[in-house]
Amino acid sequence: MKIFHLSDLHIGLRLYNRDLREDQEYIFDKIIEYAVLEKPDVIVIAGDIFDKAMPSAEAVRVFDCFITKLSRAAKETAIMMISGNHDSGPRIDCYRNILSASNIYVVGIPPVNEDEYIEKVTVNDEYGPVNFYLLPFVKPSMVRNIVKSEEGSVSYDEALRTLIARESIDKNQRNVIVSHQFYLPSKTDASQVARMDSEIVTAGNIDVVGSDVLEEFDYACLGHIHKPMTAGDEKLRYCGTPLCVSVSEAGQEKSIIEVNLNEPGTRAVTRCLPLKPLRNVRILKGELEDVLKSPSDDYVSVVLTDKEDFNTFDMKERLHDAFPNILEIRIENIRKYEERRGQLPSPGKMSPYDMCMAFLGEDGMDEEDRKLIMDVINSVKGAL
Repeated sequence: MKIFHLSDLHIGLRLYNRDLREDQEYIFDKIIEYAVLEKPDVIVIAGDIFDKAMPSAEAVRVFDCFITKLSRAAKETAIMMISGNHDSGPRIDCYRNILSASNIYVVGIPPVNEDEYIEKVTVNDEYGPVNFYLLPFVKPSMVRNIVKSEEGSVSYDEALRTLIARESIDKNQRNVIVSHQFYLPSKTDASQVARMDSEIVTAGNIDVVGSDVLEEFDYACLGHIHKPMTAGDEKLRYCGTPLCVSVSEAGQEKSIIEVNLNEPGTRAVTRCLPLKPLRNVRILKGELEDVLKSPSDDYVSVVLTDKEDFNTFDMKERLHDAFPNILEIRIENIRKYEERRGQLPSPGKMSPYDMCMAFLGEDGMDEEDRKLIMDVINSVKGAL
């Protein structure tokens, strides 16, 4: 069985206030071209279909157009989707029963009562059935009627383990889970995992779930992490976003993960089908004149390292002419930093007030400003 693994479409997202509709429609057409060429049996979208819980009418139209064209181009292909943490589960779920009659399976809400279980869709091939378990994004509060604790609070890890443990998984058949959570191998320091700027990161990484809970499955189509990575095993994979949705993703190669499941008992075989964007996201760093030598229509973040001052308005105009889709301009004025650093005495010989004044500079400060700084320092000292 051939499966296309996608996730984190984030339809409606804006990059530094740049409308990505044209870029998203372009990449969706590339996905459809791959579907026509490769003829997958199943296409999975593992959550975060939209960028907001209440997407704009335009974003909904983009999604509708994509799924309509995809289903027409791949008529024999089952399309399966779940909601992610950016989506509204009830809104994603509202056409669940109607769409299933068209071989499109959309699940927005996880099991919330004791008599409910993870939605299972079975697709057959020459080796027999493949069971797809469609599990939308889960917060512990969503499943409190199922996952009960004497302490009153339940962790993300405990919630996911309880939900999966309730399922009767036939290990003689092939089983795939589609899930949108933050899975990591046990004993992995979540704070050391590079996260993209576009991801929602919880305080203390309380949403981490041990990836060993997925070991019963032949493959895990995971969503939520925006860069391609595994969760400790090649069969537990995040495919990442289909195009860059933050500057922190600059340089990443985006793709569809094609998963091939053969006879039961054999490991899933994967390969990446590259997705080339309409425009790349790039970071350009250097002096102004050097940066201007490579104009492009890409989305660029420019970091200028000139040691000499320049006319700010002229600089901005020249950069915008060279890069019509520029995202931001940052200036690292090394000369001024080095001059100021050379003028400062050793921090160990300075009072907190003197350090603040040396860092901020006294030019333009009046007595009221100085008094405010001293009051802040005294307040901090009093709190220690």
